[in-house]
Amino acid sequence: MPLHMTKIAFRASSVAALRQRIEGQEEASTSTRYLPKRHEEMAGGSLYWIVSHALVARTPILGFDQRDDGRWTIRLAPRLVLVESRPKRAHQGWRYLEDHDAPRDLTAEEMADEPLPGLLLAKLHRLGLV
Repeated sequence: MPLHMTKIAFRASSVAALRQRIEGQEEASTSTRYLPKRHEEMAGGSLYWIVSHALVARTPILGFDQRDDGRWTIRLAPRLVLVESRPKRAHQGWRYLEDHDAPRDLTAEEMADEPLPGLLLAKLHRLGLV
C-alpha cells in the first residue's frame, strides 16, 4: 500500500483554481523544506490537497528532487483527481496519510458539482448529515 501526504493548496481558493495551477503543464510541482523521512513509501502515492478546510482532490506523486537552496521539490503528475470531500483542519507543511484513511476518488457522475466548503462540511459531519 502506498503512503500519501496532505498539504494545503496555498493561494487556491477553489478546486477550479487548484486545477488551473496543476493541469496543463508537463509536470506540476510544489516545494517543502524537508524531505519526508518516509518518502520511499510514497511511490505510487498521492498528494491530497486541502482547500477551504476540506480534503477535495489528489495529485499523484512522481518523486522528490533537492533544489539548490536546500528545499525539496515534490514532483507531481499534471492531473487533479477529485475525491470524496472530507473535513480537514489546516496545518503547516504536510502530513502523512495512510492508504486505508484516504478518501475515495469520485465517479464521473459525482464530479459535476463543486465540493462543499470545508467548514460547512465539518458542521454537517458533526450533525451526522454527511
